Amino acid sequence: MSETAGRTVGELRTALQGGDLSVTDLLQATRAAIAAADADEPSLGAFLWVAGDELDARAAELDRALAAGEKLGPLAGVPVAVKDNICTLDGPTTCGSRILEDYRSPYEATAVQRLRQAGALIVAKTNLDEFGMGSSNENSAFGPARNPVDLTRVPGGSSGGSAAAVAAGLVPLALGSDTGGSVRQPASFCGVVGLKPTYGRVSRHGLVAFASSLEGIGPIAGRVEDAATALNVMAGFDENDSTSARALVPDFCAELDAGVDGLTVGVPREYFPDDLDPGIEARSRTALEWLEGAGAKLREISLPHTEYAIATYYLVANAEASSNLARYDGVRYGWRAPGAESTSAVYRESRGGGFGGEVKRRIALGTYGLSAGYHEEYYGRGQRVRRLIAADFERAFDDGIDVIFTPTSPTVAFELGERLDDPVQMYLADVFTATANLAGLPAISVPIGALDRLPVGGQLIGQRFDEATVLRAAYVLEHQMNAR
Repeated sequence: MSETAGRTVGELRTALQGGDLSVTDLLQATRAAIAAADADEPSLGAFLWVAGDELDARAAELDRALAAGEKLGPLAGVPVAVKDNICTLDGPTTCGSRILEDYRSPYEATAVQRLRQAGALIVAKTNLDEFGMGSSNENSAFGPARNPVDLTRVPGGSSGGSAAAVAAGLVPLALGSDTGGSVRQPASFCGVVGLKPTYGRVSRHGLVAFASSLEGIGPIAGRVEDAATALNVMAGFDENDSTSARALVPDFCAELDAGVDGLTVGVPREYFPDDLDPGIEARSRTALEWLEGAGAKLREISLPHTEYAIATYYLVANAEASSNLARYDGVRYGWRAPGAESTSAVYRESRGGGFGGEVKRRIALGTYGLSAGYHEEYYGRGQRVRRLIAADFERAFDDGIDVIFTPTSPTVAFELGERLDDPVQMYLADVFTATANLAGLPAISVPIGALDRLPVGGQLIGQRFDEATVLRAAYVLEHQMNAR
């Protein structure tokens, strides 16, 4: 455990401003804790790169500014880890793939720039499923990450390294990316908070593309307030991202404690099927009772096209992945296979040797779905069903629903290796989370209990650009959970 263990961003900020803790000491303690976690057997496997002495000068600069009483950003001196598919200038951006091993980005993601401007120290890059394709963090070319709650189990994916780092108390805040649940599902598995903002709320500039119409950057934190603070820092229009929204950015921390009195919470019957794990359902029903006890009204609703969500998600995501990953050919980007004697051989051998099995599976499926004669039948149909899924949510919100509650995942963290040979079961891990990506809605996972000591997360989904209500409801659940 580091100096950050169990301490919120706000608590660290108070300690730093009050002189009870220096940025330099906090940085050194964080480095030592990360090194210890990496040295353990088995290793946590949460990190792919850790910053060295290059941060010392910045830490000393922040200490001088704090001593002088200067007004600093909300993350001044706070150590933050960044998922390794988000570009940074210091350190490689590998996407967990051999094909980008040692790749150094010539520019930095807008979200990372804004964290630095707020005073954050980027201390590490975290492990992930290769190019964000996976639900267990076992598809990394550099080995799996493990769940700090139980090292024999997965941390979830694809942002498993970020969730594990926060859950282990090594950093109070980390960035992930969410394409079909990749922030929320690992947050659920590791017992932390994971927020997927509205599509367009946080700039995608510098996020290595997997499925461009679905994915976005989101924070993983130990507390709801810390996730809200990170969103305050990162949100807002960015001219470098054509999908960035010009929507008004409120102070997401301002009304966290406003409660849920008078809000109507939708409970979709499709997310509570007959075969849902009884323990998951029981924890979810208890969370709904907490919301009701805090003044919210519960109403059962129907989102009828949910049954098509997984098929639709993988049609769209794989098609976009096959297009986005075409650039990695051994010529323009990344690793080149040695000894190839022709251009076609360079392409074939570099992609064949550089990509892992799951990425190649998805490229093949996506290419088929985009091929002549099948584009409309597969990708086109997927986009039409996607609009139906989005319309289900719109009807619910138009009918007076303020926020929707579901389980985050149908299971708790499963054992390492348990699903590697069963991709369908692996894909079904996204069954409750992918719909928010398909509809472009904000969603959060917050801890609501445990089953045999393994964390269970509850998911709250809100209207477009209404992260504030989602965060308010999550804050209520967090306080109820902490009171027990």
